[in-house]
Amino acid sequence: MQIADIVEFVVFVVLLTALVKPLGNYITKVFEGEKTFLSPVFQPIENLIYKVSGIDPSHEMDWKEFAISMLIFNAIGFVVLFSILIFQQFLPLNPQHFKGFNLDLAFNTAVSFITNTDWQAYSGESTASYFSQMLGLAVQNFLCAAYGIVILLTVIRGFARKQTSNLGNFWVDSTRTTLYILLPLSIIAAIVLMSQGVIQSFSHYKTAQLIEAYTNGANIVKTQTLPMGPVASQEAIKLLGTNGDGFFNASSAHPFENPTPFTNFFEAFLIILIPAALTYAFGKMVKNKKQGWAIYFAMLFMFVVFLGIQYAANIGQDPLVSALGVSGHYIEGQEVRFGVGGTTLFSTTTTATSCGAVDAMHDSLLPIGGMIPMLLILLSEVVFGGVGSGLYTMIAFIIIAVFVAGLMIGRTPEFLGKKIEVNEMWMAVIVALTSGIIVLIFTAIALVTKSGVSSILNPGPHGLSEILYAYASTANNNGSAFAGLNANTAFYNITTALAMLIGRFVPAVAIIYMSGRLAQKKYTPPNVGTLPTEKLPFILWLILVIIIVGALTFFSALALGPFLENILMLRGV
Repeated sequence: MQIADIVEFVVFVVLLTALVKPLGNYITKVFEGEKTFLSPVFQPIENLIYKVSGIDPSHEMDWKEFAISMLIFNAIGFVVLFSILIFQQFLPLNPQHFKGFNLDLAFNTAVSFITNTDWQAYSGESTASYFSQMLGLAVQNFLCAAYGIVILLTVIRGFARKQTSNLGNFWVDSTRTTLYILLPLSIIAAIVLMSQGVIQSFSHYKTAQLIEAYTNGANIVKTQTLPMGPVASQEAIKLLGTNGDGFFNASSAHPFENPTPFTNFFEAFLIILIPAALTYAFGKMVKNKKQGWAIYFAMLFMFVVFLGIQYAANIGQDPLVSALGVSGHYIEGQEVRFGVGGTTLFSTTTTATSCGAVDAMHDSLLPIGGMIPMLLILLSEVVFGGVGSGLYTMIAFIIIAVFVAGLMIGRTPEFLGKKIEVNEMWMAVIVALTSGIIVLIFTAIALVTKSGVSSILNPGPHGLSEILYAYASTANNNGSAFAGLNANTAFYNITTALAMLIGRFVPAVAIIYMSGRLAQKKYTPPNVGTLPTEKLPFILWLILVIIIVGALTFFSALALGPFLENILMLRGV
């Protein structure tokens, strides 16, 4: 254990907690349509968007219109992005003359970026042009992050409003989220990243000469191609929007994306910042700040625990390596520039949220060190989770916890003054369990088909982990991977795309429907029979429910994967 690593963890948590309230306050003002210090800059742009697109900002939608608008929005986004990718070779800003994507890869990639997954079965620097990166992928990074937050808004309004069917306006909420929250933060983040050496250019790729050896007194000179591109601008929104992956195949392990220990800390912090601040915004908008803080500390507690477990695993020794006479920490898979602490902080943060950007090779971590990121994803990513999606999934777990606790102690299930009935419970179950069911089904299919197992590069329990991680990552819209799996095949491009679509939109529609029902209910003031959901006993109960659901769903798969691999490693196999 390094003292510097512990200090880094503590500073990270303290700084995050300190910024939750001020950023949460600002987000609340944006959501409630109040003036902010950015209004003079963005309000004219906002009004122009409404005028050009014919949007009536005073019109409010019920749950059906809201859900249909969200689905149409994403259908249009898919068609536009798919078209950009397959016709890439005919579009500008393509200095390397990359050809268009294959149809199955373009389908997978377009689905990936409209679902906030950013699962990349390709190498960005050798496949995607600057035009595709900026006008295709980066634009979707903004849009899909925005509608995730907007869906959360329906939940907030469902609890805050009484006896109405109105949940707001999808188009207005999406516009404000993009203009006032995502865009300003991305500009600031991009400037900071550029100041640290993250590249931002439109030049052709560079060729560098390398001197490798001497033969008969002559140098053997080889060349290396250094990819260029508008990296900082895409890096900022991929992190802030918990989108994930990146301009380069190595993601945030690439020195052009993540050059210094400071950028490593800063990028991890960007990933978790908005999901954390949304908890305070939630509490303030439902007029119960204690509830917002309770959710935040429940998430933070799980984050810290998993961070500690992974750090302990990552500083361990591999008996097989030790037998070779190599001493010191196990470093394969770790990002050696940032050490075990930097690797652990980033990998825990990116899988606790639904980001998926990586600064290390999860596939090469020790078995338990690789299991923790996988487990964080398999818990439906409620440990902060994606922007918007993490918190509305956590609320679904809260409703399940309230319902079960109410049955156990004989009280009517209520949360924030709204009675929890059968329909709300069903929707909460759909939100909480859809991704888990999809993971198990597609993993089983992959394991019994030739197309599935032929992509495994590492046999045995680690191969199972690679497939399990792939579908966990796509069904939960994370996007990171155990890179030992060859996922750029027709089988995996299609099945992971289906996992992304189902894992994103089935829970999204369910939570919007639930929000509509909650908004129609009358408010019931708390009484002696009301379960206090903002106090420590319920927080502990909520964490227990989340862990139990994850453990019961995936215990067998984890036992046959990382647990078995760890046992074999300890036995010297």
